[in-house]
Amino acid sequence: MVLTHVSAAGLLSALLLLLHSTSAFYLPGVAPTTYRRGDRVPLHVNRLTPAQSQDDGQVHAAYSYDYYSQPFHFCKPADGPEAVSESLGSILFGDRILTSPFELHMAQDEPCKTLVGCGKQRFEAVDAKFVNKKIWQNYDLNWLVDGLPAGQLLMDPSTNTEFYSAGFDLGHIAGDNPVFHNHYDISVDYHEVSTGQYRVVGILVEPSSNKQAEDFGAGSAQCSPKSDLILDERGGTEVVFTYSVHWRPSEVTFATRWDKYLHVFDPKIHWFSLVNSAVVVIFLCTMVFLILARTLKKDISRYNKLDQFSLSDMGNGNAALSTDDDLHEDSGWKLIHGDVFRPPKYPLALSILVGNGTQLFMMSGFTIAFAGLGFLSPSNRGALGSMIVMLYCIFGGVSGFVSTYTYKALGGKDSNDWKKNLVLTPLALPIIVFSTFFFLNLFLWAQGSSGSVPFTTMIVLVFIYFIISVPLSLGGSYLALKRARPYIPPVKTNQIPRQIPEPAAVSSSQWSNFLNRPIPAILLSGVLPFGAIFVEVYFIQTSL
Repeated sequence: MVLTHVSAAGLLSALLLLLHSTSAFYLPGVAPTTYRRGDRVPLHVNRLTPAQSQDDGQVHAAYSYDYYSQPFHFCKPADGPEAVSESLGSILFGDRILTSPFELHMAQDEPCKTLVGCGKQRFEAVDAKFVNKKIWQNYDLNWLVDGLPAGQLLMDPSTNTEFYSAGFDLGHIAGDNPVFHNHYDISVDYHEVSTGQYRVVGILVEPSSNKQAEDFGAGSAQCSPKSDLILDERGGTEVVFTYSVHWRPSEVTFATRWDKYLHVFDPKIHWFSLVNSAVVVIFLCTMVFLILARTLKKDISRYNKLDQFSLSDMGNGNAALSTDDDLHEDSGWKLIHGDVFRPPKYPLALSILVGNGTQLFMMSGFTIAFAGLGFLSPSNRGALGSMIVMLYCIFGGVSGFVSTYTYKALGGKDSNDWKKNLVLTPLALPIIVFSTFFFLNLFLWAQGSSGSVPFTTMIVLVFIYFIISVPLSLGGSYLALKRARPYIPPVKTNQIPRQIPEPAAVSSSQWSNFLNRPIPAILLSGVLPFGAIFVEVYFIQTSL
């Protein structure tokens, strides 16, 4: 007893010492950057994206554009813009992050500046028409400062709460005229973690229009008075880009700096209705499962006894009579018990689809799990896309195993079909999806959209898939073919398929014949579950 107390005391002391020496860590890609007063804080620019209209709440465009696309005439750095390294998922989602000529220095305000070396930018008639159209379509600029998106301060009218939008307006509509924004009031919130050590915790941009802006050279400019700048679609318009910087101390910490951006519109969830529906569904499913399990267990054992009895006493007329009498007691769906496990018409295609569906299901489940654990933080741009691609490739082994095992259970025996299963499982569906993706990507290339995936990225995707997913799929197929036990159905399948009567023979009613057709039956059978879960799923999706 004394030894037990001594050991417990020693263990407690060791734990206290360990707690004293531990330190916190950050996930890869989200580690904070600490600045000193006067240090340059880089401002990176991203693509221009269409946003929701304030009038009807709709998105009126589908294409995104590079920030330095020629029609916009945005100022470039003196040595030209340089691409910032991005993850695979960030590229797939259309991010095109580049350096910019904006100069931000920690905790140093700039009342009015112009972009050095930019001067006056001339918008010809063609460019003016293009930019004005994008203003009408509510396009947004997207900047990044220390990984945070530059946004505007907005108000949620339903909850009267303020939040930061991701992006700010390219221009606004005054009357019937599109007004172009050429001045940016940049407000950066910073938090002092220790003496002389600062971190960026928020950034707001208030864009405005200034027709009378002047560039005095060496970075100095005239930013007031302001007036609406309208790009003339009949002739050239000269534009000077200016900006000001304001630094604001904040109590917001680095760990909570994303709270203002992750705003949820209408966050109310009908919890009582959701819980009530879930409990009812679980209860009903459990009752149906128990009833069917007991009933089917008795029926299966009876059918197996009848099969064994009829095989051992084929010459006994009484035995055959007894078997027929027992079978005549069945009705409805029980009459097809000998056809339930009959292989389908295209077992190879079904097994391939089941294998690829299992791969997608596993990928989705693990992606949601990693997101719940915090590994897919929004500050780690592109983490979601990268995780989806890697998990899909990794679960190629599951796809191969399930596909081959399913084909094996469906009675596949031909060696040529086995070879087809091994090859088509990792190639058939991905080739169809990739071909469709490549075809749609051609339209984005033709429009000059930044959302188009570069050809080199496509090559990398194909390379990753053939290096990781295809070998794993072949390995899973080999494991299912050589190691896995074959599936034995609980009920013997009849050699002769039972005939299914035509709908016209079932009923003389024209309405009944219509309902017995495949498509109406499918639609009607799905109406009830759809109507039952539609409202609840809508609230769940809204909360997400």
